[in-house]
Amino acid sequence: MTDLHRLSIREMTEGLASAQFSSREITEHYLKRIEKIDAQVKSYVTVTPEQALAEADAADALLKAGGANVLTGVPLAHKDIFCTQGVKTTAGSKILDNFISPYDATVVAKAKAAGLVTLGKVNMDEFAMGSTSESSYFGATANPWALDHVPGGSSGGSAAAVAADLAPFATGTDTGGSIRQPASFCGLTGLKPTYGRVSRFGIIAYASSLDQAGPMARSAEDCAYLMNAMAGHDAKDSTSVNKDVDNYVANLNGTSVKGLRIGIPKQYFNVAGLDADVKARVEESLKKLEDMGAILVEIDLNMTESYVPTYYLIAPAEASSNLSRYDGVRYGYRCENPVDLMDLYKRSRSEGFGPEVQRRILIGTYALSAGYYDAYYVKAQKVRRLIQQDFLKAFEAVDVIAAPSAPTTAYKIGANLSPTEMYLGDIYTLAVNLAGLPAINAPVGFDKDNLPVGLQLIGNYWSESQLLSVVHQYQQTTDWHTKRAAIAEENA
Repeated sequence: MTDLHRLSIREMTEGLASAQFSSREITEHYLKRIEKIDAQVKSYVTVTPEQALAEADAADALLKAGGANVLTGVPLAHKDIFCTQGVKTTAGSKILDNFISPYDATVVAKAKAAGLVTLGKVNMDEFAMGSTSESSYFGATANPWALDHVPGGSSGGSAAAVAADLAPFATGTDTGGSIRQPASFCGLTGLKPTYGRVSRFGIIAYASSLDQAGPMARSAEDCAYLMNAMAGHDAKDSTSVNKDVDNYVANLNGTSVKGLRIGIPKQYFNVAGLDADVKARVEESLKKLEDMGAILVEIDLNMTESYVPTYYLIAPAEASSNLSRYDGVRYGYRCENPVDLMDLYKRSRSEGFGPEVQRRILIGTYALSAGYYDAYYVKAQKVRRLIQQDFLKAFEAVDVIAAPSAPTTAYKIGANLSPTEMYLGDIYTLAVNLAGLPAINAPVGFDKDNLPVGLQLIGNYWSESQLLSVVHQYQQTTDWHTKRAAIAEENA
């Protein structure tokens, strides 16, 4: 079969269960596509063909013996921020270019337990710091819709791999929009779950109070399958919440769009820099939901102007602390011929970290330093609470909140946005992480240059099933999620 990559996850599971094709066949199919196409996209940092085929053969044996799980034999790609035993795990950084993880992140372990086959590790902004995937030590990944444009970030490799049909779905992480924004730029569905829903154990840390892992795929249904495998309590993660996990696939039709109150924050649609095409496509998608029976309710989110400054104090402060472990002593990159210990520290870090990571470490260290801690970091944490309360007040009147996922479509590679311009591009995504809320991106059309546009729906705590259900029903009446870039149509 030459079109295995066009199957949905449900179609793959049904085909594997009924022996229409084997896991080895579908795994080989994706490996051939990666070999043929990824030189143009550059989504993978490490491809693991031998491991993938061994896992596929084990999956086939389970399928034949009747001991398989629903997802047994389905391939996936992992963002290169998840520790993967015996496989290079770099977080897109020179400082970890030689790091072979001795253990699996919980998300990776759960994927293996579900019978999923790992194709490899995909590219990302260095230490998840960035919105374009250009800060990776391994070079920029291309957007499959326009190879001279970025796929977004930091989970740009995950988004590009799925959009080019080089993996049926992929794991991502979201610290300030890093699942939703690349999903928007690449025409995919991507879910950032409630903080604590998916274990952070084994995820290379950026900002520990903000990081959360989630699925990226073509449709809400495909995301639901991966969420079923990823979600759940983990004693190894002190921030993991011991709360029953929904069956996200079974609940895909569990929320009625009829009567659903969708909050429309007026502040979000008056942001300077909101592209006219993006605004138009988002408003058209909301009109479609209204036609399906949803009720649009104008709301106020008065803390909108505080999102960017609050986030860019808290996240760099946590990064400064988390990244202090990379000292050239214990593991990772070490400079050559240091003259003393201080020289070892200085040169290992300055040579090993890229400019964006260094910038955020410096900002964070400054915000945490004596004399500035109370003025900046503590104040930002107080504003964070006000942002959370702003959302909770809104959820008293509405069920979900709608927004663009990004103010523009994908940037050109090498656009050389200033750090401030790049940070302002995160205006619609940052608050969700600050408040710990779940949110999802759904593809809703294209701009004049045929670049994808995304709608973001934000839910109250633990409402992942609701978000997936609303998007699933929207996708039953629209076909944006089925559109494919030209490069994805190539057969290996």
